[in-house]
Amino acid sequence: MKTHVEVSSARRKQRKAHFASPSHLRQTLMSAHLSKDLRSKYNVRSMPVRKDDEVLIVRGKFKGNKGKVTQVYRKKWAIHVEKISKNKLNGAPYQIPLSASQLVLTKLKLDKSRQSLLTRKAASLKTKGQKHTVA
Repeated sequence: MKTHVEVSSARRKQRKAHFASPSHLRQTLMSAHLSKDLRSKYNVRSMPVRKDDEVLIVRGKFKGNKGKVTQVYRKKWAIHVEKISKNKLNGAPYQIPLSASQLVLTKLKLDKSRQSLLTRKAASLKTKGQKHTVA
């Protein structure tokens, strides 16, 4: 159901916006859920995936494998995880691209900006569903 006059709900326009989105928007679109213990610790459901995060693969052929993220390839919507690879016919290994929706974050690489993002997301979730009051 359409709720905003200036925003299109047409499927083809949504798909165009998604697949033609610039890199800085793809970062947030390539977010994965946090594991249950991280979710209870930080009070946040999902975070953008970044290099050196540790993930668990929960969907697809490699389900159940764990590893460290080696590369987030925004242009191809792909995330490469350590040890998730195959060999070409000539014997050279190549990385299997994974989607962010196939992953669950189990350990975050925290720095100052990422820590502030966690606190901001937790604060906004705390006030979600409450009435806005004018002081």
